[in-house]
Amino acid sequence: MRVGIICFQQESNTFLQRPTTLADFKRDILITRADIRKEYAHAHHEVGGFFQGLEENHINAIPLVAAWTVPGGTITDECYSMILSMIQTQLMSAGVLDGLLVAPHGAAVSEVHRDMDGHWISMVRQQVGLNMPIVSTLDLHANVSQRMIDAVNATIAYRTNPHLDQRQRGIDAANLLARTLRKEIRPTQAAAFPRVSINIERQLTDQPPCSELLAMADAQLTRGAIANSCVLGFPYADVAEMGSSFIAVTDNDPALARKLADELAGYVVEHRTDFLPELISIDRALDAAMDSVGPVTLLDIGDNIGGGSPGDGTYLLRAMYGRKITSAFVSLFDPESVQLAAATGIGNSARFSLGGKTSPALHGEPLVCNCSIQSLHLGQFTEDQPRHGGRRNYDMGTTAILRVDVASDVHPGIREGATKHPGLIVQVTSRRIPPFSLNQLISCGLDPKSFHILVAKGVHAPAAAYKPISQKLIRVNTPGVTTADPTILKYEHRRKPLFPFEVIEESGIRDLMARRQEKEAL
Repeated sequence: MRVGIICFQQESNTFLQRPTTLADFKRDILITRADIRKEYAHAHHEVGGFFQGLEENHINAIPLVAAWTVPGGTITDECYSMILSMIQTQLMSAGVLDGLLVAPHGAAVSEVHRDMDGHWISMVRQQVGLNMPIVSTLDLHANVSQRMIDAVNATIAYRTNPHLDQRQRGIDAANLLARTLRKEIRPTQAAAFPRVSINIERQLTDQPPCSELLAMADAQLTRGAIANSCVLGFPYADVAEMGSSFIAVTDNDPALARKLADELAGYVVEHRTDFLPELISIDRALDAAMDSVGPVTLLDIGDNIGGGSPGDGTYLLRAMYGRKITSAFVSLFDPESVQLAAATGIGNSARFSLGGKTSPALHGEPLVCNCSIQSLHLGQFTEDQPRHGGRRNYDMGTTAILRVDVASDVHPGIREGATKHPGLIVQVTSRRIPPFSLNQLISCGLDPKSFHILVAKGVHAPAAAYKPISQKLIRVNTPGVTTADPTILKYEHRRKPLFPFEVIEESGIRDLMARRQEKEAL
């Protein structure tokens, strides 16, 4: 048997002014056929799991298209149309296929199609017909639409955040499709969409409140679910589907699938206040960091590159500079500073304007200061361990390591025995790079454990890499387009009412479940 593989992934932050273009995909990943196997077969990504699962089931994998780029703004219509055309062309030329494995992100938005993933998967379904089985994976941060559910036979979302289970979910999807092709099962699925948006700061899956929710989902796997998913949602895409959703897949039992999905949704409605965030200010975070043995990782929520933010926010950098902290590391997307560093030369000093170039009103003004150039690098590195995003190969572009002149001794607030790296070190990169791997530092000759404070521009995703070497992780409510308080963002398209933006009543989901149970009984 022959099964096609399609991957088209981007997480779209609609609050960004800069759109995502075809050039962004070409810069990152826009490949077909054999190049997909080369890029993904050994990666900790669901597409790698597709290859492994199909091989273990003695099914030929037919990779068709893989398109991925770093989270960013809304995808242009030109870009979307070009990649959709690539998918349709590759499907047309693939020969006879027995099934499809598809990997959307689930939170992609284009200028024309706000439910972009629902649209392209529906176009694939229309092209291959109703009889071909299709199994889809989804990111845990998807904003799921009924259209996505209707276009495929089964859906499996990541179960962990940070996303360390992507390859396993790909294997699960391949196994489910293989069992379908062998006519061992007939998947049916249902999705529930409670009017609850789960705050990004609460979306750590191995800690309450999400751990209790997932324990409930695990228990359903012994009660007839052959797969289920707790999709926590992506609050920075202003779409009608924004919010949490729950999916249950059963073997030819749509009523049970509906019941199980509603149970998970009802739990979140009942416990919705547990999913409200703890908002920690910059000053409070720095006080706690300076009073702790290092390393301490500060997670810069407002400038979360994994949520589409520019990556050049300066609020934490400026605060540390103001406090004359001289044992800290920050990475900034700042091509202009890279060019100045290269022109100045290693060992020399210059006056820099660090960061704050993309949207200073949102993410802070540049820090103007003297810096010495410590080193220059090509900016390429690999990561062999399972990390958020499942990627192995990274490219920061030309990268410079700068030592900021803060004209101070080590800050007196650092406790005795704490790490004392000599300097406030800023890494400036030519390309936006999410902080998913410590090799981002190590490849530039830096020892992460030598710093008292490490700033990682993310929420939970960096924890897979940073937690093992950190004495403490502190999530900081910095300003920015990925703010920990989405209630301050101006939405135009989200559903209403939606908690915590509006008040909702528990009776709504309970009445819905009661009506469905009564209908099933009749």
